Amino acid sequence: MSDHEQVPNQLDARGLVCPEPVMLLHSRVRTMAPGEELEMLATDPSTERDVPKFCQFLGHTLVRHEQDGDLFRYLIRKKGA
Repeated sequence: MSDHEQVPNQLDARGLVCPEPVMLLHSRVRTMAPGEELEMLATDPSTERDVPKFCQFLGHTLVRHEQDGDLFRYLIRKKGA
């Protein structure tokens, strides 16, 4: 993610293991406005499976998914915009 991009919402799920990261993601997304974006940071490899499934099931958009060593970074846009 470049320095000039502004992501107002960030969810830090580093150190948490399944199912906690997706449970936190679900709670946070529910409070967001349609079209709002959230950056999620995680260290649990199962998020590579769970986050895309979460987005697909609920209709949100997985804008970007990056891995940097043990860190997984997701950019999720809430549906409805």
